[in-house]
Amino acid sequence: MVDLPSPYLLFLGDARSETYAKTAFGLRDWAPDAVIGEYAMPEATVTLGLERLTPAAAASRGARALLLGIAPVGGAIPAHWLPELVAALEAGLDIVAGLHQRLADIPELASTAQRLGRTLFDIRHPTVSFSTGTGLPRTGKRLLTVGTDCALGKKYTALAIAKRWQAIGGNADFRATGQTGIMIAGNGVAIDAVVADFIAGAVEWLSPANAPDHWDIIEGQGSLYHPAFAGVTLGLLHGAQPDLFVLCHDPTRTTIYGYPHIPMPDLAEAIALYTQLGRLTNPAIACAGISINSSKMRGAERQNWAARTSDRLGLPVADPLRDGVDVFIQRMQTVTA
Repeated sequence: MVDLPSPYLLFLGDARSETYAKTAFGLRDWAPDAVIGEYAMPEATVTLGLERLTPAAAASRGARALLLGIAPVGGAIPAHWLPELVAALEAGLDIVAGLHQRLADIPELASTAQRLGRTLFDIRHPTVSFSTGTGLPRTGKRLLTVGTDCALGKKYTALAIAKRWQAIGGNADFRATGQTGIMIAGNGVAIDAVVADFIAGAVEWLSPANAPDHWDIIEGQGSLYHPAFAGVTLGLLHGAQPDLFVLCHDPTRTTIYGYPHIPMPDLAEAIALYTQLGRLTNPAIACAGISINSSKMRGAERQNWAARTSDRLGLPVADPLRDGVDVFIQRMQTVTA
């Protein structure tokens, strides 16, 4: 687990598409108190709507790190970014990145950081040696967000549930398992960078035994139905040992994203599969409801789809950004009681 130095100055590089800046937008939306402002090169057209600051100005206001809020194609840092990153180190900021390429593997950055006593945080790469999963029960409650596919709201659903539970006086922690979630929470484990044999053990370590009324809201990754990432999802499911899971779904998708030859699963079948496999480490696992990403649906269309699906499955259906998450909170309260 990493502990990151916030507040951050969000670096947008020369980004011209918001698609590549989802990390920066995630920080803006979910951790505004950890953000000082944004910094972009002159060629950039993307903005977060935050104050534009130089690294030196941000440092003078209390920023502790420059956080790379965009993901360049290929996961490597472009050479023309290096002067900007060196300038941030010279201004007194550490650098935080979640890319496949390690900051520490770039000689210019590594030597500058060493000379100045600054730290380079490569959060996608674990610094802890994990054990294999034990499958042993542990105290506390856990909710895991799972999906019918990738990239449809597992992180946002988990964040919304954790925030709401805390707002009503509940005891909860958001447990991040992806690079953006880690940057938002300030700690976590990038589970897709853990060797497969140790995924379940890493999640057990991330979500340890706790007070009986404490909830860990664990960010899901991948999908049991994804041909590339199902293994990560299964390891997460077994390590989390969730008392409840929320199934995340995009009603407008007909096939797995990027795999047009693979149809989206039926929701009832998906609930049954997650339940069956989850029982290996928690026989009492249950589905708390369906979280939908309805950003491509009109109001009436969304409401009608949600009502029909809720009736068919006998479970609540909600879009966290439009409807809130109280229907899931109510199920957590029942389990806690």
